Amino acid sequence: MYRIDDKQRRSRLGRRHLLVPSERADSVVAVADAVVALHATDAATLYLSVCARLSDPGTAVVERALYEDVSLVRLLSMRNTLFTVSTDVAPAVDASNARMVAAKERRKLLKHLREDGNGLDERWLADTESETLTALAARGPATGNELSAAVPALRTKITVFPGTRQETVQGVASRIIRVLAADGRIRRDRPRGSWTSSQFRWTAAEPWPASDPAEARAEVARLWLRSYGPATEADLKWWTGWGVRETRAALAAVAPEEVLLDSGAVGWVAPGDLAAEPPPEPWAALLPGLDPSAMGWADRGFQLAANHRAALFDRAGNIGPTVWWNGEIVGGWAQRADGEPVWRLLSDVGQDAAQLIETEAARLSAWMGDARITPRFRTPLERELTA
Repeated sequence: MYRIDDKQRRSRLGRRHLLVPSERADSVVAVADAVVALHATDAATLYLSVCARLSDPGTAVVERALYEDVSLVRLLSMRNTLFTVSTDVAPAVDASNARMVAAKERRKLLKHLREDGNGLDERWLADTESETLTALAARGPATGNELSAAVPALRTKITVFPGTRQETVQGVASRIIRVLAADGRIRRDRPRGSWTSSQFRWTAAEPWPASDPAEARAEVARLWLRSYGPATEADLKWWTGWGVRETRAALAAVAPEEVLLDSGAVGWVAPGDLAAEPPPEPWAALLPGLDPSAMGWADRGFQLAANHRAALFDRAGNIGPTVWWNGEIVGGWAQRADGEPVWRLLSDVGQDAAQLIETEAARLSAWMGDARITPRFRTPLERELTA
């Protein structure tokens, strides 16, 4: 069996994820497609991930792609998580993942409505959604609060988990807006405040055309293998959130090449992708929490020492801001209150690496300007560095 060792995997990661300086992209869409999908749960993460891979980083070019060209779109998709993908990739992600997530979100909301016991049912939900879409069409982009002011039904309160220790009273507005967004009938527009804000306005959208879910899963698997291969079946299952049956069927449809990994596991690469990646020039990177280069595999052993996990992950398994050297995660970073990036190395990487890391920190600080970043998912090392 053909073998791809950990060093080669790190070389592939550096080049294919556009982290090697000579491989950086000129467009935001090229960045998104290089990693298939960008995590977007934390608004700032999207910008930090993109700009780390752009030859000329800046927030304006990302905002243009999101809100003017709409060449990037946010989808609630893999693992019921918010991702940003290009419009070329969106139909496959929508059919392979987002449709199932949307159906699940709708079922969950209807269950809560029925359990409330006040006669709120599917007809009520459909009417409220219609009124919300009409209000949005009439007024243009609006926040959730603005939509609630225009649509009285959105101000309805329901009791969720009645009769249990988790019983609480909640408004329905955010839940209905979430379902409309999951269905593709509305999308996030410019936020209130800066690019670091998650207080989005909402605007009307058109759902993606329906396509065969099995074909879409095969396309997502093919794209993912080109960006993240070699990787295991378990890696693909974890990244997509598919079941074992769907994962194996998607791999079979792609007909990937089988390889042996240093861990002893069997991995897969896209068809015809066995050639060795030329070693890149030395590179360093400061990547945000939940960056795709750290979140692309269930088993990160080829890039992350086991004894670094406790400092870099929160209790839910979310990775925080990381420092990279030649494809390995060697430390973490944070931003102090005065805006200065500060980092701590967990591995001894030598003076050359330290100088390149300092260069990347200066590059990051230059394009961020006056922005202040606090990750949504805070990790032990990030908290220590900002204390």
